[in-house]
Amino acid sequence: MTEAAIRIQNLCKTYAGGKRALDGVSLDIPRGTIFGLLGPNGAGKSTMINILSGMVNKTSGSAEIWGFDIDAHPRNAKASIGIVPQEILFDPFFSPFESLEIQAGLYGVPKAKRRTMELLRAVHLEDKANAYARTLSGGMKRRLLVAKALVHTPPVLVLDEPTAGVDIELRQQLWAYVRELNAGGVTVVLTTHYLEEAEELCDRIAIINHGRVIADEPTPQLLARAQEKVVEVTVDRDLTVAPVAPCFEKIALKGDRTVVITYSKDKVNAGEVLAALQAAGLGIVDVSTREADLEDVFLNLTRAADAA
Repeated sequence: MTEAAIRIQNLCKTYAGGKRALDGVSLDIPRGTIFGLLGPNGAGKSTMINILSGMVNKTSGSAEIWGFDIDAHPRNAKASIGIVPQEILFDPFFSPFESLEIQAGLYGVPKAKRRTMELLRAVHLEDKANAYARTLSGGMKRRLLVAKALVHTPPVLVLDEPTAGVDIELRQQLWAYVRELNAGGVTVVLTTHYLEEAEELCDRIAIINHGRVIADEPTPQLLARAQEKVVEVTVDRDLTVAPVAPCFEKIALKGDRTVVITYSKDKVNAGEVLAALQAAGLGIVDVSTREADLEDVFLNLTRAADAA
């Protein structure tokens, strides 16, 4: 389907006191994708999610979820989205089974169509179905929040920093489940500070800074913006001063015999960089390289937006 899972047009939010959290944001999140929503703290990501969930009223603009305008068709819009909040929110008086049953009831899911045990199995909480919620670990509570967001089988799932404070094993389990959901047709919107996760998981990424979209591209295209490459070279003699060459963007000494050189791969190649070292009379003993990644792109774009 070509229609967007979420369509946001000229969305603005100004809080009392004049703080402008969103400044004309427009985004189309394609159906069936894993979409990354990145930005520094205070960029406006949570405000946008809270507007989609109905927790915050927008100042102007429009938003649609699965084709339903959040103002004209609020019930249908809310039924089309499940949101896993950043904060761990749970009721200590209900077991995981009871929490999911209550949540399903709030969404009007008939008892015959509830998937409570199926969801608990999916998030590895089947054995805790009837446990006291207060006995659950932080990671278990976070998994329970994912299950709660899915009780009404929404076509869109928003994960707001879902792996914050979660150990590596649980993070991998969660991402495996996210991939499984996406393979089943669920559109996933992910905010995260773990940029390597966004790089690995997301089909498309938007970056927000100061309430504005500063990038919205397929992940490979966004990564192609990273033109800096780093090469670390061990040479055959001790160095007291780093060699200089026009093709070096930056150079630094690392120990007595290792230089770390940054160069722009759209201007020169690694061979030219190594040739410049040899022209300076240095023998090359070992070489390792590092490609720029999403973190480099993110930092470059947000710094440029801050300077503008």
